[in-house]
Amino acid sequence: ATRLRIVHTPRNGSWLNMAEIELSILSRQCLNRRFDSADQMEHELEAWQSERNQHASGADWQFTTKDARTKLKSLYPIPNDI
Repeated sequence: ATRLRIVHTPRNGSWLNMAEIELSILSRQCLNRRFDSADQMEHELEAWQSERNQHASGADWQFTTKDARTKLKSLYPIPNDI
């Protein structure tokens, strides 16, 4: 039998946090059971994705650019006026 294994790899970057959250939701809502075939799994994934996209929820970013420039000065320098 072919197995699907999702490996969570921590890296830097807030977009990766969003990806990890989506993969976690996918695992709990769709991949929490056995499938008889790869075709059945593909069908279930497509149905889950379609439903998820219809009820899209955005990320609530609370770390503003101003906050980043205060806390991470070397990574978010203030651009010089030309």
